[in-house]
Amino acid sequence: MKKVPLRTCVITREKLEKKDLVRIVRNNEGEVFVDETGRANGRGAYIKKDLEVLDKAIKTNALERHLECKIPNEIYEQIKNIIEG
Repeated sequence: MKKVPLRTCVITREKLEKKDLVRIVRNNEGEVFVDETGRANGRGAYIKKDLEVLDKAIKTNALERHLECKIPNEIYEQIKNIIEG
């Protein structure tokens, strides 16, 4: 049986499969974007596909601390759209 790689949500600290998480990346140019392929280069942070977790991320600025940069609201909107499917 193939081992499924787990990633940790930076908000809840839960270990989950990649398909249950959204990856946000800051690349070397300092651009922040949602990485839907899971393969983009740069510093990545995973958050659980859950609106409550997203709200907590926005309130606590945990993603901004993790990626060490300011995150534009469009990114949070994009994550929200992905979570809602």
